[in-house]
Amino acid sequence: MVESPAPEVSTLRARFLSGSAVLLAGSGLATATNFAYNMAVARFLGPTGFGNVTAVYTLLVLCSAVTLSFQIVTAKVVAQQGSSAEKISAYRGFSRSAWFSGALLALLCVLFRNVIAEYLNLPSSFLVVLLGVGAAFYVPLGTRRGYLQGTLGFRYLAINLVLEALIRLGGSLACIVLGYGVVGVIAANAAGVAVAYAFAIPRLPQVSVPRIQIPRAFREALQAIVFFVGAVIINNCDIVVVKHFFSATPAGLYSAIALVGRVLFFLSWAIVNTMFPIVAGAREPKQKHHGVLSAALGLVLVLGVAATIILRLTPASLWTSLFGPAFFVTGKAGLPYLLSLYAATTCVYSLSVVMIAYEMSHKIANTGWVQLAFSGVLIAGIYRFHSSLEQVILVQLVMMSALLLIVATPFLRARFSTFESEPMASPLGRLAVLRQATEHEVILEFLRNDFQNPKFEDYRKSLAALVSAPDLDDSSENAKRRALLFLRHGSLWRELPRDTEWFEVAVRPEDLPNINVFPRAQWRKLADGDYMLTEIAQSLATDPPKRAVDKAFVTKIRNLRKLVAEESASGAVLLIGINESGPFTILDGNHRLVAATLATPMAIHKLRFFCGLSPRMIECCWYKTNFGTLVRYGTNRMRNAVRDPEDELARLLQAPPSTARVS
Repeated sequence: MVESPAPEVSTLRARFLSGSAVLLAGSGLATATNFAYNMAVARFLGPTGFGNVTAVYTLLVLCSAVTLSFQIVTAKVVAQQGSSAEKISAYRGFSRSAWFSGALLALLCVLFRNVIAEYLNLPSSFLVVLLGVGAAFYVPLGTRRGYLQGTLGFRYLAINLVLEALIRLGGSLACIVLGYGVVGVIAANAAGVAVAYAFAIPRLPQVSVPRIQIPRAFREALQAIVFFVGAVIINNCDIVVVKHFFSATPAGLYSAIALVGRVLFFLSWAIVNTMFPIVAGAREPKQKHHGVLSAALGLVLVLGVAATIILRLTPASLWTSLFGPAFFVTGKAGLPYLLSLYAATTCVYSLSVVMIAYEMSHKIANTGWVQLAFSGVLIAGIYRFHSSLEQVILVQLVMMSALLLIVATPFLRARFSTFESEPMASPLGRLAVLRQATEHEVILEFLRNDFQNPKFEDYRKSLAALVSAPDLDDSSENAKRRALLFLRHGSLWRELPRDTEWFEVAVRPEDLPNINVFPRAQWRKLADGDYMLTEIAQSLATDPPKRAVDKAFVTKIRNLRKLVAEESASGAVLLIGINESGPFTILDGNHRLVAATLATPMAIHKLRFFCGLSPRMIECCWYKTNFGTLVRYGTNRMRNAVRDPEDELARLLQAPPSTARVS
């Protein structure tokens, strides 16, 4: 079956921006409603009551690590299904698991209600029981919202978010008026979750759908749980720890300050919710989605900077009029300063979340584990430094800045590599492929070219037959030749992508401008930044050469030139590239090919050529040297530093032929 053409990058970006506009509008309305809810609860219940309500609701948000895990995995898997029946099947499978998880969370809340209430200094453990009721519906709600997200039903998702916020606000006000206080507000929160679940999606068609097998389902779920556990801890641990260490009034004040962070993160998460299914469901190569990532980062940054500036300039009297006079802060670190500082911290963290979610949309992401580690260090940091509310926020700002730097490094490296170093397809035509070759054959040719090097002196007599009379069908011999090559060129060969395929090719004179010399030793001086074979040959054609190089180097090239002209030069030239169109880099044979080019363009027909091709060759520093490939090379060198190639070769020479292997 032929796949339909992938949408253009501009189409993806347009879908992202339109979806973001819908979700941001809905999220903005839900946020305004939640803000009204918090102001009402704070004004009517005061700092102490507001602190208790916020602490219990924060526990429900901590449970959202499971909820959001189900949501994002459901969204990703649903978005990747081709038909409506498969999307429904994926949703139903996750829904069953979500109900089980929700019931388990509810049971844990009931069993540990007294312990939780005592740690948070709550007036009644019954508040934790109400929390469990909300958790039972909250986890399955994640799968329903994930289905909406995965089918790009952003309008319905936005409506559902607003509905939950309205039930929380209306129910809380009603309960407060009726005199139920904190208990009534928590009950209204649980009711809002239950109603949102009931109205999340329209009734799905009751048809028999195939039960699909979800590849990597466990790993997808694990990475989602790891991500959201870290995210929920980072977003809420400060409220819990402050509630534990501080008295009721400053703890309630801090809850009001943290409300700003929740609002900003909620809006940023709407952007992530739009980006995730669009990128996960698209079929283009990952590099083509960078425009969507840039747009998401830009929107989050604009939101964060604007919020930080506005909050810093807003007079403190406005906040006390909204929340009540009990929320007035004296001293240099007033409420506008603390609010803007918290907003800046949330903005920095939200940028990290965008990058982590973008990586998760493509693959199993390791950055989720990094975030989880930071969440643990963050708790320890707040436990260590909590002399004031300002210090608690500053600890978070420092930690979130470090997290952003770490998760952004791979993206910056990839973008640097992509825009600065990725080769363009050659307009000069394709190499003529004669036949496919094996890696064992190419290693043999490499050894033949290099076996006279002093590095092999101790092995030249005893292992001469491996090079002069090889048996390429003998696995023991192939392993020994590989180990022999690694005595001198192990770091070079390990850098080649594992999926490299080798071919014997024919190189024509018109292919020469598409070949670059290997960037090392004397070639660097001669090239002066331009490693094109024809330019190098032109520099050596003059006497003296255009650029100052070692005389012995020039003599070697000119002697080889004579040998090529007399048809007595031997040894294959090894090239590497991304595909048959090039450009190519000489892996071995710089001297021979340059000498042949200097002798006469037709002299290149006297040489044999092997070419290794891989779509991932751009990651190899021998093919293209840049910051990203050098970092990869350095990492690989450290990983293999403990290996002793001589010991490995000695082991192979002593082992029975059938067991000879080399890594």
